Amino acid sequence: MKWETVIGLETHAQLSTRSKIFSGAATAYGAAPNVQACAVDIALPGVLPVLNREVVTKAIRLGLAVGARINPRSIFARKNYFYPDLPKGYQISQYEIPIVEGGSLTVLVDGQEKTVRLTRAHLEEDAGKSLHEDYHGATGIDLNRAGTPLLEIVTEPDMRSAAEAVAYARALHALVRWIDICDGNMQEGSFRCDANVSVRPAGSDKLGTRTEIKNLNSFRFLERAIEFEVRRQIEVIEDGGTIVQETRLYDSDRDETRTMRTKEDAHDYRYFPDPDLLPLAITPAWVDEVRAGLPELPQAKCARFIAEYGLTAYDAAVLTGSREMAAYFEQAARGAEAQTAKLCANWIAGNLSARLNESNLEIEASKIGPEMLRGLIDRVVDGTISGKIAKDVFDAMWGGEARGRNAAETIIAARGWKQISDSGEIEKIVDQVLAANPQQVADYRSGKEKAFNSLVGQAMKATKGKANPQQVNEILKRKLGG
Repeated sequence: MKWETVIGLETHAQLSTRSKIFSGAATAYGAAPNVQACAVDIALPGVLPVLNREVVTKAIRLGLAVGARINPRSIFARKNYFYPDLPKGYQISQYEIPIVEGGSLTVLVDGQEKTVRLTRAHLEEDAGKSLHEDYHGATGIDLNRAGTPLLEIVTEPDMRSAAEAVAYARALHALVRWIDICDGNMQEGSFRCDANVSVRPAGSDKLGTRTEIKNLNSFRFLERAIEFEVRRQIEVIEDGGTIVQETRLYDSDRDETRTMRTKEDAHDYRYFPDPDLLPLAITPAWVDEVRAGLPELPQAKCARFIAEYGLTAYDAAVLTGSREMAAYFEQAARGAEAQTAKLCANWIAGNLSARLNESNLEIEASKIGPEMLRGLIDRVVDGTISGKIAKDVFDAMWGGEARGRNAAETIIAARGWKQISDSGEIEKIVDQVLAANPQQVADYRSGKEKAFNSLVGQAMKATKGKANPQQVNEILKRKLGG
């Protein structure tokens, strides 16, 4: 039997505010345990929560960015459950009426556009953290995270593969950073995904029983966890078993999911409106103010890059993968014609990104700034150097041999790398290569195309890669009667 995978994601984005959602305690990462937990966070009797306005503004930004409805009135509720890192015995969240409803995010998967619908995004507070190591059979509780503002972003079950889920998660990760509502640091827990996974017979419109895989904090783990869970569910069903609705954890060491607890339903939490918090009222003027402060969004910038610079949809999507990369490209390609803009895109997505990854650097910390890269590309376009030599110039620039807009020219001059474009000089070299390689000349003339490439290579080697490749090709073809 053929099976279809059905996936929905719930993503917790920690909102990048300096203080918590209902208290003035700090949200900075890495503080000593419990030094950032105030009376409100630890639920001392008599304390009252006060909503942080900036938290609401950031939620509105997300709603506008995904084309959702911003509810003019939303309600905070108490989600009741007992856990040691939740001192109140309940979590303040939103249930029946969230701040954001609907919206969608369009992503690129294997060159095809996929639109993922959003169900809702609601505000809530984070719980503390249980510490199991170094306590000799006991558990320590760090309440620094208690009360940290979260925006939980929930999708419809629209994804049909782990690849689609990862593409959506990456796009959402880029978006929350783009609109400056979350730093997206997955290692620190600022961006965490829960995956709801089920399978059903291909062609069926009935949803299967789902399991929820909690707290996936890397895109690689998200993909592997979903792939394992899909295989597991299919095996269970095909062996005559049934899927139990439950919460599961992903064990990255064993590359498998395992049962954590039976999955709760909403009624198990006994939600009710929090009596200490008034309904949240959002005026049209507040929404308009937030809208006016939004930057150009990724999809709009992507469309503009295609129209303005003649880029492919793929290139534009890569360059708008982060706000910083898009800004770098725009600086590098400023005033450029299509050929130069395309080369800028290729170098940024290729050589530059590879070097940044090797050096564990973000693009804003690149050792080669956008003007330096443009200076290099201009020398390729005007024929001063070949594409091959350009890679050597790039390496020299990365190593700090020269700085500034004219760094490429300085290095080319200092190393004598200027491309040979004198046709008379190239013709002499080609004549020498043909005389020295009579067998390859005969092979080419008998129909062996590979022999031509070998002759080109010989000519380039003789000039230490400095000859203009296009001229070498043209002169060789003329000399060989091609």
